[in-house]
Amino acid sequence: MKSCSLNNFLDEIGPWLDRKYIHKALTDGKGNFIIYFLDGTKNTYAIDDCNEKQILQVLHNLEEKGIAVEH
Repeated sequence: MKSCSLNNFLDEIGPWLDRKYIHKALTDGKGNFIIYFLDGTKNTYAIDDCNEKQILQVLHNLEEKGIAVEH
């Protein structure tokens, strides 16, 4: 698991924000952001400088890009 700020998280996943790379995105019960990639890898992020509303906005933006999201 990586601990990071929201801006660092968005910078890191920016190049991969496409359904050609990301299979699914979700948050777990602990508030962590999990991304499953099509190659079978999974990255978990503990974003330490934002609130639930901001995370939900990120999930909404991923949905708009055609990426499967679980709420």
